[in-house]
Amino acid sequence: MTPLLTLDEVTVGYRKPVLGPVSLKVHAGEVLGLSGSNGCGKSTLLKSLSGESRLFSGSLRKAPGLQIGLQKQHPARLFGFPLSTEEYLRLTGADNTGLPARLQSLRRQRVDSLSGGQFQLLSIWACLASPAQLVLLDEPTNNLDPAGVQLLLELLVNRRHDQAVVLVSHEQDFMAGVTTRQLDVSTLHRPEF
Repeated sequence: MTPLLTLDEVTVGYRKPVLGPVSLKVHAGEVLGLSGSNGCGKSTLLKSLSGESRLFSGSLRKAPGLQIGLQKQHPARLFGFPLSTEEYLRLTGADNTGLPARLQSLRRQRVDSLSGGQFQLLSIWACLASPAQLVLLDEPTNNLDPAGVQLLLELLVNRRHDQAVVLVSHEQDFMAGVTTRQLDVSTLHRPEF
């Protein structure tokens, strides 16, 4: 099976390298969890997959036509912008079929009036229900109550099987319940430049 994404000896960072070299492959159907201590480079590695952090060396190859969905640790919200949840989903290209009841009840509500947890779930659903074959989730349990975490777990377990997910989380129980494999980023080499 051809991987959706291949990292070969990549070193990533911002103004200077933060992490690397890292080699890995991501295939359709898997959920790769990036774990490790604060500041070890989990989010930086995730951002390198979407082009938001700098690739200093190595190669990052994407499958032809690969579409990526990204849910940031703190998703951007447009306050004071009259956009309904339904319109938000339409703009992101998300399929509303199978929309969870917890989000279904918010369809006509303005996005800027949602709680942090409601918006977090909406943002994650928008990624998972989009045409993206690769979904990147940075700390997806942020702002979620226990029922929200349970719903997120169900969404990830029941995602499309042609879709891969790479997620960053400090929640070990959550990671254990949803990932097909994990990479402890703390154990990877940190460049000395």
